[in-house]
Amino acid sequence: MKKMFSLAAMFAVLSYASPASADVTLNGEVGLRLREDFGNTTSATGVKASTQDQYLQYRVRLKPSADLGDGFFVKALFQDEGVAGGWRGLGTTPATANNTEQYSITASQFYFCHGDESSHWVVGRIPLGSLDNPILDLTLYAIPGAGPQGSKLYAVDTPIYTNHFDRLLGFNYGTKIGDGELNAVVVNFDNVSSSAADKGLFNDGYGFTANYKANIGDVIIVPQGFITLTHLADGRAPYSFGTQAFIPAGKSKISLSGFYTGDNNTIPNTSTKIDYNGYIFRVKGESGPVLAWVDYNSTTDNAHKTDYKNTFVWAQYVVKVQESNKGTFTLQPTIRYRASSQKDATGTADNNLFRGELYATVSF
Repeated sequence: MKKMFSLAAMFAVLSYASPASADVTLNGEVGLRLREDFGNTTSATGVKASTQDQYLQYRVRLKPSADLGDGFFVKALFQDEGVAGGWRGLGTTPATANNTEQYSITASQFYFCHGDESSHWVVGRIPLGSLDNPILDLTLYAIPGAGPQGSKLYAVDTPIYTNHFDRLLGFNYGTKIGDGELNAVVVNFDNVSSSAADKGLFNDGYGFTANYKANIGDVIIVPQGFITLTHLADGRAPYSFGTQAFIPAGKSKISLSGFYTGDNNTIPNTSTKIDYNGYIFRVKGESGPVLAWVDYNSTTDNAHKTDYKNTFVWAQYVVKVQESNKGTFTLQPTIRYRASSQKDATGTADNNLFRGELYATVSF
């Protein structure tokens, strides 16, 4: 359901955008998710272990937006960021019982923007659309690492969407050039210098990414690249490039993605050498209520003589229980499977995870 509120009543901070009160639209969603996890690992010495766990989780997301007129908008997303993806379950950290845990709503995204027929700009904590584009997943997790919740994440785990909440502080500008559209984004990853001696604007983590969207017949081609302008908090300075292709197939959609990443530098103020390269390929298809994709990622860490390989499958089916101009109610059974291996001088270790999920979501 959509409701119009006066700006002062809904989102007080926006009341200063104009002497006149703007119209604010509030959309959102409420979701429940039942998940069953089956994990199995094999160490480099052949020791096997398995896990099984079930979760009943919930998520609330609120999406206010304000139309200021003349192409100016303000938008935001409020959700819980205490756990990955905003999906909180009973008894999560800190451990609680009898439904006494707290669900904290915070400003996850907030940005103002302007758009017309020829160009647009967006500034703030902007959404990235990373679930459909794995370039930053590969850039930040070519070598598996710890995520915000302390779990080990892989490039194929959609970590930017799930664990980093699909947003970064930055500025986006897009304009039409020729028959296509150019988009460029400057992002601020962190304000953490690598040592006490590193102070000032350009010792923090900044990156630049750009893409150009063009048509070749009925096929949409989007070449794109990313470079680290300074270095990240862990001292890395990765770069990535590749392309996506979106291919119509009757009523179905097919997309192909391929990206390469690399880093070869020394962590500032240390003698620690970084030297790795990797790639990710994705094949994705969508037809009516069915959506599925397969990712393959391979990375070679030359500095530590370690190879990582990951395969990932996501498949879902959406059942529309109710749909009207007031909102929708959907059920979405989903399966996710990741097969990962790590090979070094001690041998090969495997870490596999299968997830069966059922989402129930009300969007309004």
